[in-house]
Amino acid sequence: MKRGELLYEGKAKKIYLTDNPQQVWVAYKDDATAYNAQKRGSIQDKGKWNNRISARLFQFLGEKGVEHHFLKEISATEQLVRRVTIIPLEVLVRNISAGTLANRLGIEEGRRFARPVVEICYKNDELGDPLITEDHIAAIELATDEQVTQMKEIALKVNELLSEQMDRCGITLVDFKLEFGIDGDGRLLLADEISPDTCRFWDKESGKRLDKDRFRRDLGDVEEAYHEIWSRLGGETHV
Repeated sequence: MKRGELLYEGKAKKIYLTDNPQQVWVAYKDDATAYNAQKRGSIQDKGKWNNRISARLFQFLGEKGVEHHFLKEISATEQLVRRVTIIPLEVLVRNISAGTLANRLGIEEGRRFARPVVEICYKNDELGDPLITEDHIAAIELATDEQVTQMKEIALKVNELLSEQMDRCGITLVDFKLEFGIDGDGRLLLADEISPDTCRFWDKESGKRLDKDRFRRDLGDVEEAYHEIWSRLGGETHV
């Protein structure tokens, strides 16, 4: 497998073509952004930890029956995935109030909900990734009703599985966002990444934040937090 020309560069990753039209090469970056890229910086080794954490969690979910785009790790910061057309929606699952939801609803952070809260955002940087309803999604034809239903069902299944897995590692899964794509065979697949960039992880005992909130809020020890998640998931790999 050879890495080809750059197909797309986002805030956290570069996507390259390969000699297989159904697969792309993903290179994770150390760049960090927050508040819709209003805050920018760099986190040492973030690309390495996010690549490895995502790979480990995609593999775990795959073993539990969740279809995803991940194929294999190529290096410490790179992985091979199935090429998909990303649906421009982000599905958020919130177990505990934090971040924008706490601010928007005027409730304290740390409040556990009676059941998971599912939100959908329109993936559009220019608009600030606004919340969007299912009627809006249908009106501007971002996804079919069936796809939206399936994405929500998968997101809740991922929440159940990841909550149990992270609990075993001494971590509370506060919330997370997922992205989905359609592959060349028309299958809906979990895509993008699952990492401290896209999830809120709090230590079960101390409540210490082990995710990108440490960068957002200038809490310090950002690199250590990302590495801590990797360590609790089992540590080093042989890639």
